Amino acid sequence: MGPIETQTRDQAVLKALAAFTASVSLQPGERLPTERMLAEKLAVSRGTIREALKRWESLGIVSMRKGSGTYLLRSISPDSLHLPLTLDGSDLPSLLHMLEVRRALEAEAAAICAERASAAQIAVIRARLEAMEPVFFGDVTISAEADWAFHRSIIETASNPLITQMLDAMRDLMHRFWEQPLGITDFGHASFPFHRTVVEAIARGDAGEARQETLKLLETVRGDLLRGATKGEANV
Repeated sequence: MGPIETQTRDQAVLKALAAFTASVSLQPGERLPTERMLAEKLAVSRGTIREALKRWESLGIVSMRKGSGTYLLRSISPDSLHLPLTLDGSDLPSLLHMLEVRRALEAEAAAICAERASAAQIAVIRARLEAMEPVFFGDVTISAEADWAFHRSIIETASNPLITQMLDAMRDLMHRFWEQPLGITDFGHASFPFHRTVVEAIARGDAGEARQETLKLLETVRGDLLRGATKGEANV
């Protein structure tokens, strides 16, 4: 890395950082050099480096851990395109908008998974299902993590980095489904049986059925949201 032109500083810093991670083959989970070292290499202030890293953190590229350093979360290159997502997520329309996008992405991921999954990958998905089912109706924190691990195993098997990254970016908002939104204490419970029917369709290699079962699963979530909204209106 070398000094950069000040008139293109913001973009140049990001490109230079991306080029550095690629040149040293920095892997997800590994720590970046300190802000001081990066600032010296690029001949810019530590504040400029910090702002660039904060922008990366907002995009889910790095994690800035106080007292520990900055860690790479996913691979990046100078040619990478960044597609940030912004959604309020605090009201019913926002949750329904997110769910519409999730339907399109996750149903397609399930179909692709059914077409591509190896026996070993199906075994992993089944293992995640078996781990999720016993805790599904229990503690919200535990069930949310188990549910996400299950869905992520299908998403990863689809091997489409854009689908994976977009759903990862929506993860925090998706977890609000497990935090009893709109006063529904049994939120998400109706989706329980469809997790297994999705897996069985994937195991059979039936892409169409995997897509349809995923849509059924997510339709139960939509029903819960609408039920919660109706309950809220009744209590006004």
